Amino acid sequence: MPRQLPLRRLPREALKGLGAGRRAAGSAWTRLRSTTALCTTMSALAATSLVTAPSVAEPFSPAPCALQRSEAHHSEGVGTWNAAYPRPSRELDAVMVFLSFPDSRPLTTPEELAADHFPATTRFFQRASYGRFTLRPHPLGHWIRMPRPSTAYVMQRDWSPGHRSAYLRDALAAVDEDVDFSRYDVVYFVADPDAPGVDSDATKVVNLETPLRADGTDIRRVVTVFENHPPDRLVLAHETGHVFDLPDLYHRPVDGKGDWDTHVGDWDLMGSQFGLAPDLFGWHRWKLGWLQPRQVACVRGTGPTRLTLEPLGAGPGVEVRGAAGAPAFGLGRGTKLAVVRTGADSALAFEARGPVGNDAAACRSGVLVYRVRSGEESGGGPIEVVDAHPDTEACWENSVYPPLADAPVALGESFTVPGEGTRVEVEGRTPSGAWTVKITPG
Repeated sequence: MPRQLPLRRLPREALKGLGAGRRAAGSAWTRLRSTTALCTTMSALAATSLVTAPSVAEPFSPAPCALQRSEAHHSEGVGTWNAAYPRPSRELDAVMVFLSFPDSRPLTTPEELAADHFPATTRFFQRASYGRFTLRPHPLGHWIRMPRPSTAYVMQRDWSPGHRSAYLRDALAAVDEDVDFSRYDVVYFVADPDAPGVDSDATKVVNLETPLRADGTDIRRVVTVFENHPPDRLVLAHETGHVFDLPDLYHRPVDGKGDWDTHVGDWDLMGSQFGLAPDLFGWHRWKLGWLQPRQVACVRGTGPTRLTLEPLGAGPGVEVRGAAGAPAFGLGRGTKLAVVRTGADSALAFEARGPVGNDAAACRSGVLVYRVRSGEESGGGPIEVVDAHPDTEACWENSVYPPLADAPVALGESFTVPGEGTRVEVEGRTPSGAWTVKITPG
């Protein structure tokens, strides 16, 4: 039976009138918006780690703080890779198939729908991976007719297994003559957005406990796309993240009411593709193989450790602003992530975030702190951002969750993580734009 992953955004009927628990009375806060992501060219920095006894920083051997993968769905463990998922450490090929229905004549072309998602999705992953991963799309240039009307599949956010199975079975049969599935690592089934039975809230990844079989290939998961034209911003990048074993980071209220972005706010695509800073967390880059072991500093002991963190988004050819505000360029091979182990399946992560790369529209700059739990299921809060400014909010007119928009520890500030006792002090910026920090485990 197919296993359904929850979608990453609010139902359409819930988009209006939502507020935040800590926003000022009467403030006009737009929850979601379709801001176009700013694509800027920024540069990376080279950085070194400086150690002060008795703590030990281990940027070349982070194994002591690498949480092991658990049985939780999309576990945040980084000790091993789940071989059931393709790992984006090389070029991967994705086929994009466009499905029409006998009860509707398409008003768009396959070329127009492909352009809704590419090359934007490829560029997002190229920047996030520092050029180590390329997603190569192969869109079909024509519509493929499904055998039944769109309304027959009863598409909706919480799609029934029976209707979902019928849709996938019919789609695979209709497409098989046109597509050699053995050539592709990722499969996108894109429905005609104007067909009467197509519900844009039904977009999701379907995981199959029993794989579909075609062209001698097991198809273990399919991205079913029901987006409007134009679609939600970066929606395909979010769904493709699930194909690479990344979890949903949003909080879905039990009754559908309330705020969905309380866990990570704007700070990762897997929380909200509408975020001002949607780049993937350093932890996710480590999990996917985009951070080298020497770029992860494992902080241990009881005394302070000083280290230099490069901006997470800084990579080859990416420009950042140095300490004096002048453009600076580097190789982007220094320390990107610092980790303090807090338990058998938990850790604190520290990374420098700001308006760089995929985060070009970030609301605030500084050192972002978040908790990681490898035993938590997708959607259950496997990562939670720690708010260094719990009494304030920022960018209320643009942020998906203003209380966390100013979460990073800013230059000259210090912050003790509640419940952990670990303290981080942001001491300065280097001429190249890196951040010098002191971390004292609790």
